Amino acid sequence: MKVYTCSNCHNPLYFENSKCLHCGHSVGFDPATLAMVTLPAPYKYCKNAEYGVCNWLIPADSDSSFCLACTLNRVIPSLSSDENRRLWKNMEVAKHRLIYSLLRLKLPFTYTRSGQEEALLFDFMADGSTKVMTGHDNGVITINIEEADEAERVRHKLDLGERYRTLLGHFRHESGHYYWDVLIKDDPALEKFRQLFGDDSQDYATALATYYSNGAPADWNQRFISQYATAHPWEDWAETWAHYLHMMDTLETAWAFGISIDPVELDADAGIKANVIREPYGVADFNKLIKRWLPICFAVNSLNRSMGHADFYPFILSPTVIEKLRFMHERCLNFSSESVAGRAYKGNLY
Repeated sequence: MKVYTCSNCHNPLYFENSKCLHCGHSVGFDPATLAMVTLPAPYKYCKNAEYGVCNWLIPADSDSSFCLACTLNRVIPSLSSDENRRLWKNMEVAKHRLIYSLLRLKLPFTYTRSGQEEALLFDFMADGSTKVMTGHDNGVITINIEEADEAERVRHKLDLGERYRTLLGHFRHESGHYYWDVLIKDDPALEKFRQLFGDDSQDYATALATYYSNGAPADWNQRFISQYATAHPWEDWAETWAHYLHMMDTLETAWAFGISIDPVELDADAGIKANVIREPYGVADFNKLIKRWLPICFAVNSLNRSMGHADFYPFILSPTVIEKLRFMHERCLNFSSESVAGRAYKGNLY
């Protein structure tokens, strides 16, 4: 995430700000330019700003009432209760950060294959007579709004023995299933995918049942980013995709702040050193990203431990996982320049 400032007084702004706390000017995010804009300007707020859940802008003469991110909503929870409003706001904060990352990667939100258009859409739902299952189906990402409740999410984290579970992580994981369809399915890249991730044609339901019965193999961390990634190649892709987005967004934030890591060397030949001198979305060489990512994780993990918190990034990136991340980075870089028969796509909804 970039660092933004108010164009009126140059006070730093958070991505979610709708008002500058220094000068009081209204501000908002313009997804067309990926910039924070200080109003008045030729923009209007997304309709969801009236609920305090969105600060994104639309051109003043646009016929749309919703911003690019909120246009992707298909179902939102009932707003009849204050609790649902609170949870929905948490959902939107995470979703808007996901959409920002996808815009930075110049990925499409719709694509057409064999004459059928599939769009990235979101259903935010609460349990009723049946349990709402978080997941992805033909472009629609469904997330149970209880995941927006910190206490419930921590309980699920402990029940499942996970070291990391965040709302933004859910969005990033589920988006991975959609972008597998966009970037890999029916594409020449599928062969390389199968070399790295395995045979996606194996029965998904059977694979999940086996995983929940037997768990992950003992040596899972030598080839996978998480235990759940061992369940099926699609889940391996989605788990790794989430980590790719974690890395790119965090590296951009580090770059925006000019963070440099240069501690005392561990020995004469090795040290932990990284100077994030260029925003990651403009870096083609994946080796440069990894050389920056690992030292930053070590440093921030150390800072967290100094404050008595759990590790910021409690994961080990094996050489195999790094190759999977490299594949994703290269696939994203190449995608916008490719012309594949039978596919049409667009990067935004304006």
